[in-house]
Amino acid sequence: MLKSMVQSLWKNPGLRRFDGPLTELLQRQPVDGAGQIPVSLVPSEMIETVCGFCSTGCGLQVHRRGGQPVNITPARGYPVNLGMACPKGWEALAPLKAADRGVMPLLRTEKGGPRETLGWDEAVDVFVEKVRGLKERYGEESCAFIWTGQMPTEEIAMLGTVFKVGMGFVHGDSNTRQCMATTHVAYRESLGFDAPPFSYRDFEESDLLIFVGANPCIAHPILWQRVLMNRRNPWIVVIDPRRTETASAAQQHIAVNPRGDLGLLYGLAKAVIDAGGVCSEYVRDHTEGYEAFAEFLEDFTPERVAEACGVSAEVIRGLAERISRTERVSFWWTMGVNQGYEAVRTAQAIINLALMTGNMGRPGTGANSITGQCNAMGSRLFAMTGTLPAGRDFGSPADRGFTADWLGVDPARIPERKSLEYDRILEGVESGRIRGLWIIATNPAHSWIGRRALRELLGKLEFLVVQDLFADTETAELADLYLPAAGWGEKAGTFINSERRISYTAKVAEPPGGALPDFEIFRRIGLHWGGCPWLEAWTEPEAVFQALQEASKGKPCDHSGVQGYADLREQGGIQWPYPNGSHPGEGERRLFEDGRFFRENGRALFCFEAPAPNPEAVDAAYPLVLITGRGSSAEWHTGTRTSRSAVLRALSGMADRVEMHPEDARKRGLRSGQRVVVESRRGKMEGTLCEEVGVGRGRIFIPMHDGEVNRLTLAAFDPYSRQPSYKACAVEVRAAG
Repeated sequence: MLKSMVQSLWKNPGLRRFDGPLTELLQRQPVDGAGQIPVSLVPSEMIETVCGFCSTGCGLQVHRRGGQPVNITPARGYPVNLGMACPKGWEALAPLKAADRGVMPLLRTEKGGPRETLGWDEAVDVFVEKVRGLKERYGEESCAFIWTGQMPTEEIAMLGTVFKVGMGFVHGDSNTRQCMATTHVAYRESLGFDAPPFSYRDFEESDLLIFVGANPCIAHPILWQRVLMNRRNPWIVVIDPRRTETASAAQQHIAVNPRGDLGLLYGLAKAVIDAGGVCSEYVRDHTEGYEAFAEFLEDFTPERVAEACGVSAEVIRGLAERISRTERVSFWWTMGVNQGYEAVRTAQAIINLALMTGNMGRPGTGANSITGQCNAMGSRLFAMTGTLPAGRDFGSPADRGFTADWLGVDPARIPERKSLEYDRILEGVESGRIRGLWIIATNPAHSWIGRRALRELLGKLEFLVVQDLFADTETAELADLYLPAAGWGEKAGTFINSERRISYTAKVAEPPGGALPDFEIFRRIGLHWGGCPWLEAWTEPEAVFQALQEASKGKPCDHSGVQGYADLREQGGIQWPYPNGSHPGEGERRLFEDGRFFRENGRALFCFEAPAPNPEAVDAAYPLVLITGRGSSAEWHTGTRTSRSAVLRALSGMADRVEMHPEDARKRGLRSGQRVVVESRRGKMEGTLCEEVGVGRGRIFIPMHDGEVNRLTLAAFDPYSRQPSYKACAVEVRAAG
């Protein structure tokens, strides 16, 4: 009953405001026959902000009474979501009100012992003393940090500068490595900068939309609503091993074999050439490397790739013909591409298709990566891990000199090399190279590939610090020092969404007890450590935002023309680039309309490489391929926040469901509703079997949100982005018990 009522609620366009917690409203307010929910009370105050879950960046209105937030409604005039919100947005206040929030620092003085409460001054003392001791004993590579792409950009910049420049350490990486590292590397090599070229309006202006490894119906539902606003009668194609919700809604589903996408895309490119679909003028004037790419494709005829990718030559040639004769073609991808062992080349194969057909820089076109987390782009630009601020290069003396001047320090204090990537940081823990780890607002003991090994690995550290909203996540429970942090809605700053829109996220509530914003925690640690002169000016988030504007000048992400947070609020967010002299009110803007890219010669580069074999093939013992992905629009990652909402729990369904084709189930004597064991070469888990034709024969699907699924996954990594390959490994399924 609760689930049906909630579904009626969040789909209801007539609902504008109500006053009180959603769960309380559902208990006392009936839904009438028209699906309307009567609203009797009007909040006395409204604050506009943006959502802190996915990268869509929806505008929300937080309604407050007596200074306390009581409800959320979507912002009707915000240019991203146009008055719509998914279930997570409606319920964004729930984790802030959870009774089990962390409220004071906790310290474990001996491994396996109890944790004791301590004050913030003492906690900062312990942090600095322990970390300084590790640095003195083991050097500048002895400690590392891992953080999230869900913190505001200002906090990310504060963390990176304090840890790497102020404290003098080298290594730190984000859980953005799990979702967007592939795109970062692919765009930088092909286009010259990490620059998603599209605006959301392109969903509405395309004649042919091709989604590769993307399921926006579930992962980005508001973006799917933008697709449905398209009045050009578009043809929608989904390339995905599984018949996802988006594939079911599309005109064409191409059920490629798991990790057969790179070969398919090369076969598609060859078929486009054969169909006369290459835009020779665009290729000549705006790209380089096409001739070598065309020669490489000679070995990738549709007939040759058909068996490996599981798609017939006729289907490949049919799609190539459609691409070749369609005016506006847009290509979209997300985690189904990014989380692969040859993900960068797969993303670049999509970019190549857009370039060779001239589908860049025009309305309804583009090679368009949909970002994962709300601020993965802010993380990529300003964290000082993969690059110096605004995409500058660690290896460039000029860029290091700029950064030193920007921070007011000696250039010798700016690292000359980028950080180790996430997986290599963990390898450093294994080898003893890294002795201390600071984990902020992420839960790798659940989410990291090869979960069982990671939990054991964290136990080898001399000092593990976890900073999060809750002290009981799988990772926080392992911490020697736990630091309670404020969450979204309890602090201010900016996010950068998938279409490069910089938006203001407002403070609408006070954090509970002694919890502090991450910004304040980082600043306290930096001041206690010393040697951070920029902190004299970086006293509040907006001051950091202004500093980042200075750092962005002259770079592709230049947003120096923004007139502070007030400008972001007034304009409904602003897409970069927005240099000084930009005109307000330009709305949604795409890149590369002039055909000039960010590489030194202004041309985009065709990048390619022969496909590699899957690092784990099926065999007689493990004959099925496990696919993971988002299970519900009501779930988010490891459930740290969404699990605190009864509404979202009701909507999400079974996180531990194991989807299997009915024929594969019958071969094993299994049936829907039965408890089963799924086993890989690394571990096993239990789940509930759901017979589902759409998953395809020879494979199973388990939602990524399940706390046990990463006992199964294979720790394989793309060689260029170091992004984990979550999407395909060999398993077997049998009855439990």
